[in-house]
Amino acid sequence: MPRPDRKLMELVAVRAEGVCEYCHFSEAASELPFHADHVIAEKHAGSTEASSLAWACFSGNLRKGPNIAGLDPITADLTRLFHPRIDVWTEHFEWQGPWLRGKSPVGRTTIAVLEINHPDSHSLAVREALADEGRH
Repeated sequence: MPRPDRKLMELVAVRAEGVCEYCHFSEAASELPFHADHVIAEKHAGSTEASSLAWACFSGNLRKGPNIAGLDPITADLTRLFHPRIDVWTEHFEWQGPWLRGKSPVGRTTIAVLEINHPDSHSLAVREALADEGRH
């Protein structure tokens, strides 16, 4: 499994403008490192190039793993996950305070598979603290 080289990692990080491309959690607020995630895992024929990588928080990257789809929590339909290179984030997600809500089946499924609003999620606790301070 080829790893992204330093130059490619920097390109992916800069392109993301300091946030996880799935949950928009701020890298500056994270205690854990962010990673270049294969949007389509190599085991599903994904490639290690800029167009196939997303900057992801530690929690999101860990929970996403090689998944490319999941079950929509409302319809139970098999639904693909959000693809940062082809989808527009605001078409699939919206903030309600510190909680991320899915506006579409893709958004709902991505939130469920990555457990973005899980009560034990470090990013949720930080988002709640930032919201209390009026910074989220």
